[in-house]
Amino acid sequence: MTAGSTIKRGWFRLLTTTVNPVAVAVVRRGWGPLSLVQHVGRRTGTRYETPMLLVRVGPDFLAELTYGPDVAWLRNTLAAGGCTVLHRGVTYQIDRVDPVPPSAGLAAFGHPAALVLRLARRRDFRRLHVRTQKV
Repeated sequence: MTAGSTIKRGWFRLLTTTVNPVAVAVVRRGWGPLSLVQHVGRRTGTRYETPMLLVRVGPDFLAELTYGPDVAWLRNTLAAGGCTVLHRGVTYQIDRVDPVPPSAGLAAFGHPAALVLRLARRRDFRRLHVRTQKV
């Protein structure tokens, strides 16, 4: 185990035990800019809720992968073939997740967020496709 992975694990533990419970409560009330990605652990079957800043792109959502593509919510969602998103009090079924080119991802976030993301060298974006109802 490297020092970098120990620090990263400690950071995630701090977020999980302090910030996330507050963020989850706020999102459940429909307040603020965050959404909840609700996913099931691919090994444990445990249900998880990950607060995230998502932007709408047409009927879908766009996520910026702040911690890279190896995050649990994304791995769980890909393994399960979907997840749900709670956004402003409405639950959406996600049936697939696709990579998005950095230029399109930055454009979706708009200014000033795109400027901040560009300065932070963020280049990993994913589109969360909302399942359409079949008539």
